[in-house]
Amino acid sequence: MLDHLKHDIDYGTPRREAEAEVTLDIDGFEVTVPRGTSLMRAAAEAGIQIPKLCATDSLEPFGSCRLCLVEIEGRKGYPSSCTTPAEAGMKVRTQTPKLQDLRKGVMELYISDHPLDCLTCSANGNCELQDMAGVTGLRNVRYGVGAAAGAHHCDAKKDESNPYFTYDPSKCIVCSRCVRACEETQGTFALTISGRGFDSRVSPGQDQPFMDSECVSCGACVEACPTATLQEKSVIELGQPEHSIITTCAYCGVGCGFKAEMKGSEVVRMVPWKDGKANEGHSCVKGRFAWGYATHKDRMTKPMIRKSITDPWTEVSWDEAIAYAASEFKRIQARYGREAVGGITSSRCTNEETYLVQKLVRAAFGNNNVDTCARVCHSPTGYGLGQTYGTSAGTQTFKSVEKADVIMVIGANPTDAHPVFASRMKRRLRQGAKLIVIDPRRIDLVQSPHVRADHHLQLRPGTNVAVVTALAHVIVTEGLLAADFIAERCDDKSFETWREFVARPENAPEAVQDVCGVPAAELRAAARLYATGGNAAIYYGLGVTEHAQGSTMVMGIANLAMATGNIGREGVGVNPLRGQNNVQGSCDMGSFPHELPGYRHISDSTVRGDFEAAWGVRLDPEPGLRIPNMFDAALDGSFKGLYCQGEDIVQSDPDTQHVAAALSAMECIVVQDIFLNETAKYAHVFLPGSSFLEKDGTFTNAERRISRVRKVMPPQAGLADWEVTVRLAEALGYPMRYDHPEQIMQEIAALTPTFRGVTYAKIERLGSLQWPCNETTDEAGTAIMHRERFVRGKGRFIITQYVPTDEKVTRKFPLLLTTGRILSQYNVGAQTRRTPNNLWHDEDRLEIHPHDAEERGIRDGDWVGIQSRAGDTVLRATVTERVAPGVVYTTFHFPESGANVITTDSSDWATNCPEYKVTAVQVMPVAQPSRWQREYKRFNAQQAELLASRHAADSVPAK
Repeated sequence: MLDHLKHDIDYGTPRREAEAEVTLDIDGFEVTVPRGTSLMRAAAEAGIQIPKLCATDSLEPFGSCRLCLVEIEGRKGYPSSCTTPAEAGMKVRTQTPKLQDLRKGVMELYISDHPLDCLTCSANGNCELQDMAGVTGLRNVRYGVGAAAGAHHCDAKKDESNPYFTYDPSKCIVCSRCVRACEETQGTFALTISGRGFDSRVSPGQDQPFMDSECVSCGACVEACPTATLQEKSVIELGQPEHSIITTCAYCGVGCGFKAEMKGSEVVRMVPWKDGKANEGHSCVKGRFAWGYATHKDRMTKPMIRKSITDPWTEVSWDEAIAYAASEFKRIQARYGREAVGGITSSRCTNEETYLVQKLVRAAFGNNNVDTCARVCHSPTGYGLGQTYGTSAGTQTFKSVEKADVIMVIGANPTDAHPVFASRMKRRLRQGAKLIVIDPRRIDLVQSPHVRADHHLQLRPGTNVAVVTALAHVIVTEGLLAADFIAERCDDKSFETWREFVARPENAPEAVQDVCGVPAAELRAAARLYATGGNAAIYYGLGVTEHAQGSTMVMGIANLAMATGNIGREGVGVNPLRGQNNVQGSCDMGSFPHELPGYRHISDSTVRGDFEAAWGVRLDPEPGLRIPNMFDAALDGSFKGLYCQGEDIVQSDPDTQHVAAALSAMECIVVQDIFLNETAKYAHVFLPGSSFLEKDGTFTNAERRISRVRKVMPPQAGLADWEVTVRLAEALGYPMRYDHPEQIMQEIAALTPTFRGVTYAKIERLGSLQWPCNETTDEAGTAIMHRERFVRGKGRFIITQYVPTDEKVTRKFPLLLTTGRILSQYNVGAQTRRTPNNLWHDEDRLEIHPHDAEERGIRDGDWVGIQSRAGDTVLRATVTERVAPGVVYTTFHFPESGANVITTDSSDWATNCPEYKVTAVQVMPVAQPSRWQREYKRFNAQQAELLASRHAADSVPAK
């Protein structure tokens, strides 16, 4: 989808949905539109563009610029077309001599207080004010212009505090589009119009610089601005782009569509795609601006090998690196057995690349020792929803939240981790939907401008299951069940067993309030609201899954939705908010050791036979090792080789010292990544990876939406990730024949029933698809799951007995640590730490309640030591009431913080998903770094020396 920067049509006002239509005459053309459509949009849909400046189709009409005036037969005056709805039988004229004079006069007023530096302006060639001057035929201005006009704004000072865009008030026409975008699209309300009349100006907060305001740098204001008032610094530096390519963001699981606007192979800016189904033209600071990591000086672009991790790296050719890796894997298998090696797929790579890695492990290694980072985040989602509903994915589209009356957010922080979806959710909350937040921390949704939770169940970490079972107890014992839905759609026997269980007195809110820390009255009120408040939707995150009872909690959520009939239509459902861009896809593609693509068990001889026929090999019917099992086997001496693509398991997996010890025990670790990450410190072969801007393929987001990723620049290392895997397979003696990722998707579709209807051509035509997508679904797939029946047939209720975690507070470790994310950083920070996003968050901090801080003599900003039974680290403290007494909280975006040094090996009973959210710790003031941090600095010095020498070599002129 490469174009020559053809800008999307702007219809001026949003599309209206209505069953009734009206027909009218515009400039002699008959036009039929849904009732409620503005005259401006009706004209635009007929191909007639009415001049405008304050109007844009992503915002509600405002009617301030007075350029879009029209004449309506039989009516006096000249109404604005953006605020006037179309009516049946209207006769409208958009171009008359009088309208031309009025518009020209309006433009004269704008231009009289505007710098006339068009030739040197950064918006030259992409400025709506410039365009409207041409459209209205303005050729001279009768008033004083610019600085010669007496009182003016032409020398107003720029605000360049934001690292990504500049605010130049001298070019502001006070159209309020930026203010309205901040309110309507983003929902932050960070901008306002200060002053009155001639003194009116856009102001972040109370006339603060942008960086000191509540602005979250989503870019909505920049995108809405019709002049150069708000302009990307990359455009100011590089000039206007000349072509664009549509692709998909590589950050969180929302999967926003973007236009990469380019000059040659250089990205000038990333603009949110209006037709992106997941984001509909909105974005966050990461996707919109934090893409510079792709060309960062730390990028590794040459393969390297070394015999021992204590040896220096040696740069080699691709052929030599791949041959060496293959020979090492062959040597290890010959000496230790076929099961002695395995692979880890990436949730940041494409579906096609992930599919190839699991294929390589099964077909070339000859075992099923393959796993993915979903093991440590959402594996309980797959298990829990699979057991209850029969499929391992969320039930709704993101847009479905617009029909929700009650929204329950459990263990998720959408404003920080999934901000584009959060903006959509906040819009619905401002319209009147009710909100229940279940979280041990007071996240922004609990109380922020124009959004306030009706109930915040501030539970004690580790007690999720007690809470969800107590909610179910209220629904059952107070007769709030959806009896008809249950009778028609659910398994009778499992329901009766479940109903008897949750009705027991020990599951009542009064019985569990001391365990979970939530008052019984709050539990009862929240349960009643969820069951009786209309369409009720549940959105959950890692605060649900990363527990010893993560799978149990997912099943508890599924039970709750079935019990109240909140499944199978718009505005309801069970919706996991996926953390990484393709964590859903990595699971779909068969990255778990017991499942082939499409969540089909490896022991199923019929399914296995299909893959054996296609791949030309015999497959092992026994499940392989999970990631924790690989580590344990390495320490036992039976697992010796690992191919790790695009995952930093040293930083992201729990109990870092245990992970490091396991990696140190292996004889060949191959790391494929774009940077020398923490795992690469233990690697013997480093294969440079490619960023999302350098590859073709697809990502699958949290709503099962399959979207295209398109190459906008050549791979810096010469090969895309899929090509590297193909070469490694060939070196291992298993040839893979592909010329393009499209052929890989054709193979996926042929072998995976839920993907049978997926093709690149169809995605190109429809924009995206949602699995299941096959002959039994709509052409674009399935937007809402379980409409008529559950995938497994009848919905299955499962008993959710609360079992206290083994990770308990003691006299030695009296506090509970839980973890999460922050808006400006992403996951282990490898991408965002190499962008100006560090200006907002440059270190992980430990949040601690004032009571706990005072008891320990800790003040805000002090260095504190955090110790658990697994290890210790040092962080700076933030004293805050966001956390409850007895609970501390940190993020994990910076490797030097060592957040996972202190997390333990406790994990979910069904999936081994680590219990990141509950770690018993002690916190005390300290004056020196931890042992882990001293070791990290030593390692980092070696990496810095390597990078420095590489940069020095690159700077030597060629002879």
